[in-house]
Parts: sequence; structure tokens; C-alpha cells
Amino acid sequence: MMKVDYDRALYYTYRSEWDNLLILMVRTADNFLAKKIEHFLHAYNFEKDYSIVEKKLYSLLRYIDHANTQIENRTFDKQQPLYVLK
Repeated sequence: MMKVDYDRALYYTYRSEWDNLLILMVRTADNFLAKKIEHFLHAYNFEKDYSIVEKKLYSLLRYIDHANTQIENRTFDKQQPLYVLK
């Protein structure tokens, strides 16, 4: 389940499907992914300085890459979110 979230986030970002990315942000169980998406979308919509938007985009993409790497290295039956804040 969680790997699908990261794949979708990457796909929606690549295709510039911001509405779907927003929906994914609300539905994902990974709080860090949701926060990275939130920061990127906020910067994309409200920042005038493109370097900040670029920084937030790269931060999101680095996290997606990190999460996918962690999932590939794990071997377990029940997939759980990498990080859940309580």
C-alpha cells in the first residue's frame, strides 16, 4: 500500500497533476510524505522566488527516493508507513 503512495507522488509530480497530489497528501498514512507534498504545493502556488519552489520540489523527490529505497530493502508481509507521527 505505501509503495503505491510514493509511486503516485512521483507520477503526479512528474505529470504536474497538482489536484491528484493534493488528494494523495490528504489520504496517505505517511505524515512526512504529506508534509513534503504540502510544503511543495504551498511554494508552487505562493512563492515568487523559483529557487524556493525548486528547493521544495527536490526535497519532495529526495524523500520519495529515500522511502522507495527503504521499502525495497525491507522484507515484511504487512507494509506499514515508514514514519507516523503520534
